[in-house]
Amino acid sequence: MEAQPRITPVPESTAKFLRVLMPSPIGPLGLELFGMALTRLIIEPAEPDSFTPLHLFDGSESLDEVFGRLAEYFAGARRKVDVELDLTVCGAPAFVRRVLRETAKIPYGRTRTYREIAGASGRPDSRHEVLAILRQNPIPIVIPCHRVVAEDGGLGEYVGGGSRKLWLLELESHGSEPL
Repeated sequence: MEAQPRITPVPESTAKFLRVLMPSPIGPLGLELFGMALTRLIIEPAEPDSFTPLHLFDGSESLDEVFGRLAEYFAGARRKVDVELDLTVCGAPAFVRRVLRETAKIPYGRTRTYREIAGASGRPDSRHEVLAILRQNPIPIVIPCHRVVAEDGGLGEYVGGGSRKLWLLELESHGSEPL
């Protein structure tokens, strides 16, 4: 059974908000972190200048771990990104959080349908709502909405676009061993 990403809030008194731009094979990634928890991941952010480029960032060992795990995932050397997540910042309602948690459970290299995620989230007739939620996934890749496909076998939609979804699915189909 694949471990879920840990989703825990970070105490505000010890947290610092950071915005870092990281290169990746699918385009630049804007990562927003509150303390050590990832709160948002934006594929090709519209305002890249509002992020500190990774090569200019003087990070800590734990932040280097977040970036290293993402880089290893993109290199095909890691199946689980396994970083701290904080969904409280986005203010998502309970059903949205359930959909995101169910999506996070999809194993590397596997897919589920929007209908299957809807059922596992407690609302079997809400596949269209699930699609809308995943189109706005605040932390794609780590919450792997690219692994959710249409019932007819088509790719379905993706927050980062169809070509990126296909690239991620092909990366995972090669079955590299986890670290």
